[in-house]
Amino acid sequence: MTFDTPAGTRGSRQPGGRLFVWFNKLMARRIRKSGSFSGFNALVLTTVGRKSGQPRTTPVGWFPGPDGSWLIVASAAGAAGNPAWYYNLAAHPDQVRIELDGKTVDVTADQLHGAEREQAWQQIVAASPRFAGYQEKTDRELPIIRLTSR
Repeated sequence: MTFDTPAGTRGSRQPGGRLFVWFNKLMARRIRKSGSFSGFNALVLTTVGRKSGQPRTTPVGWFPGPDGSWLIVASAAGAAGNPAWYYNLAAHPDQVRIELDGKTVDVTADQLHGAEREQAWQQIVAASPRFAGYQEKTDRELPIIRLTSR
């Protein structure tokens, strides 16, 4: 499956800046210890930078997928553009790892499309309605990525 979601033309401001970087580092440390952040299932996603080739680490929320997979949403809090990690996954979908519950797991990333995406989306917004709000802020379809253990 392809990573083919274009950026939108409207949306909230893309998260970023020094404070955001510091906060992500703090979140990643907590997630590595507990597997959650503020009662939300979370994991630490490590991708390979599409331009730099360097490892990039990002904390993201996850939802249980079929057959023990993990579902993540490239929401960027409803920004018009996809988050950088989405493009890193697109460039290197087989060079991804996640950390949760004190374990590191090598995974492969696939973007969901069609009925499979719709079913996952319904599950995600039922579990966390904030994602429906993110979708309302932007005109791009928020990508849903399935991570499966390699």
